[in-house]
Amino acid sequence: MAVRRRGFERGERLGELLREILAEELTRIDDDRLGLVTITGVDVDRDLAFADVYFSTVDLDPETEAAAAEILQRHRRRLQSAVGRQAHVRRVPSLRFHSDEGMHAGARVEEILRNLRSEAGRAPEPPQDPAGGDTAEQ
Repeated sequence: MAVRRRGFERGERLGELLREILAEELTRIDDDRLGLVTITGVDVDRDLAFADVYFSTVDLDPETEAAAAEILQRHRRRLQSAVGRQAHVRRVPSLRFHSDEGMHAGARVEEILRNLRSEAGRAPEPPQDPAGGDTAEQ
């Protein structure tokens, strides 16, 4: 039986609650640039001082993600206020925004699988004789 540290489940539940609150609040912010931003996860530290908010953009472009991080940072106070109103916690954690690198890794795996599938669909080429002739004729 696995031993769980006290408070571990609470942190996960709180992180999920914050993810839902932040995702909902993003839809209320009148900024078209946030329309392509998705909150993928929130990690809350043990003493609730900080919450690391992970996000992704539709195109996973580094420039777009950098701009999204800046926009999220500009709206940080509004987002923290929403958390304070809806989460009912004694201490509202300070939000820190990060691009979700897991999304990039997933996209890379998808690309590799696509390439493998397309290569598997091609017929293998017969081996060539270094002298220029076909090895099957010898």
